[in-house]
Amino acid sequence: MAFNPQYTITAHLMRLIEGIASLKIKIEVSLVSVAWAPRLTKDAFSRMAHSSTSIEGNPLTLKEVKVLADGGDILQAKPRHVHEILNYFAALRYISANADKKTITEKDVLRLHAIIGKNALDREPVGAFRKYQVYVGSHIPPKPEKVPIFVQELLDWLNERGQALPAVITSAILHYQFEFIHPFGDGNGRAGRILATWELYRRRFDTHHIFSVDEVFWENRQGYYAALGNVEKNKGDLTGWLEFIAEAVEMTLERVWARVEAVKSMQKGGHEPLFLTPKQEKLLFLLRHAPMGIREIESELKVTKAGAHYLLKTLIENNLIKRVGGHKTGKYTIA
Repeated sequence: MAFNPQYTITAHLMRLIEGIASLKIKIEVSLVSVAWAPRLTKDAFSRMAHSSTSIEGNPLTLKEVKVLADGGDILQAKPRHVHEILNYFAALRYISANADKKTITEKDVLRLHAIIGKNALDREPVGAFRKYQVYVGSHIPPKPEKVPIFVQELLDWLNERGQALPAVITSAILHYQFEFIHPFGDGNGRAGRILATWELYRRRFDTHHIFSVDEVFWENRQGYYAALGNVEKNKGDLTGWLEFIAEAVEMTLERVWARVEAVKSMQKGGHEPLFLTPKQEKLLFLLRHAPMGIREIESELKVTKAGAHYLLKTLIENNLIKRVGGHKTGKYTIA
């Protein structure tokens, strides 16, 4: 039986798709012939490796992941945790090298799992489909003998009928159905997210490889797992999941645009490009809509007063935001 995903293109989903398309064009135009685009790619890879493995329990911080990206060592880290990060970097390099691949095959799926799982999984086999039944909370994935059939049906749809849909939609459907099948004994989350990213690459949605949607999933893990689980509760209707993914992609692109603006601001001033923390990016996003006082910033970012001032300091020093108003009533706004 052919894979036939069920969903509705709601007004909300359509608005999200249109907003995403507009943001994507704005970002691409800003990145034409700029020397610092590779630095954004490197930053995105670190964010993806950190967030996708953190969802699965890896304790290394983004700062530590960036040390590993530069070839450094984290001496206090367990070897397993380091392997998970380095493997994810290897998987990102694999899909980047194969970004123009017209079709994704079963061999590709197994290869990615082998890369992700090397010295980093609790259950065998690595690089091969499971031969036993698994359980994911209340969800019972297909029996092991059905796994290759389900995977092939998914790939047939992805490589053929799915290509008529927007990349964000096909990536989201691929992501969900892969987790539904749960073809491996371990590493399904990481494999599913890397496949979803690959779909964005090969559909030319993320040509510079600078979007890190996984970062949004990690920050909203409860929402991410709830959106996955709600599909089964809704008898396979993917509409809510597609809206959740589109919202995450839109938020990701807003953050990327903030990074691009920050880097361009530094370049104009003759300074080295500035790379912001996720909380600083969120703050810039919020300030675009309205000025905020220090207490509002503390509340929105869930930081202390000292933490809020620390985040503000770099943004003010680099003329990205400014303070307006009196000593007690002053607020911060985009410069």
